[in-house]
Amino acid sequence: MEAAAKVQRQMVRLRGRSYVAFVFVPTVPIQDWLQEIDATIARSPGFFAGRPVVIDLSSVDLSQAGIGHLLTSLQDRNIRVLGIEGVDEGRLTPMMPPLLSGGRSCVVEPNAPKKPEAKVEAKPTSLLLEAPVRSGQTVIFPEGDVTILGSVGSGAEVVAGGSIHIYGALRGRAMAGVNGHTSARIYCQKIEAELLAIDGFYQTADDIDAALRGKPAQAWLQGNTMRITALN
Repeated sequence: MEAAAKVQRQMVRLRGRSYVAFVFVPTVPIQDWLQEIDATIARSPGFFAGRPVVIDLSSVDLSQAGIGHLLTSLQDRNIRVLGIEGVDEGRLTPMMPPLLSGGRSCVVEPNAPKKPEAKVEAKPTSLLLEAPVRSGQTVIFPEGDVTILGSVGSGAEVVAGGSIHIYGALRGRAMAGVNGHTSARIYCQKIEAELLAIDGFYQTADDIDAALRGKPAQAWLQGNTMRITALN
């Protein structure tokens, strides 16, 4: 009877699924860093809602109580932390998010200067989508360029290792050059974006010139600054 039960037992079904997570890198003083988060939320309410967030603590030396206070402060801002990096596991309690490792870089950071790095840019390949990207959908293609013949709906997201070309309206989020492709660009025929990002530098809807709304536009990096101009 016991042998028969073992034969009938089914294996647990496992599925893999990947998400693009925001990686927060707190700096001291923590209160000033939290004020920067508040400023981002004030410009774009709900910006972090429903998005996976990882905290990288490698730049700070926080006690277990300090980590707990930081997590509570983020939770008060409706930011739910998926995991923690860059800290000794002994400083975490069982009630805290788990310690993560092995994540691949796909960072979105404020439009601020960053240290120069030696980068080797592989020649990107391309992905062509003939259908629109609807609200709630996510397209991730870190290997190269993404071309979309339709529009990108509000709440949708396109992530590319190279450039992004949208032949319709861009109402959602577009993140290009996520693997360090600094010469990547974003093109669209009608800019109504919630967020644009290239190689970690981003601008939200409130940062985009109101005169460009609803018009063809392109975005690129000029040094450490993102430029968004009309597409002539």
